[in-house]
Amino acid sequence: MDSDLAMHLLSETLLTAAKVSSPILLATLVVGVVISVLQVVTQIQEMTLTFIPKLVVVVAMFLATGAWMMAVVVEFSKRLFGLIAGM
Repeated sequence: MDSDLAMHLLSETLLTAAKVSSPILLATLVVGVVISVLQVVTQIQEMTLTFIPKLVVVVAMFLATGAWMMAVVVEFSKRLFGLIAGM
């Protein structure tokens, strides 16, 4: 394995990880900002008010995009194992 192949695999791995995690991270970010604005406006500083909605959104996103995430990871794994077998 040369350094070009290693760098290509590293970049592909990082891009796959970013692609898979981005829906959950973006949804959590949006909910966090909305809850923070709500807390600033109402001056309610309750910790569970931020935690519970984020937890619900993460579970909902896993249910909504879990099959797609698994398909992306399986496709990446197939390409990686095919590359390993070809060496």
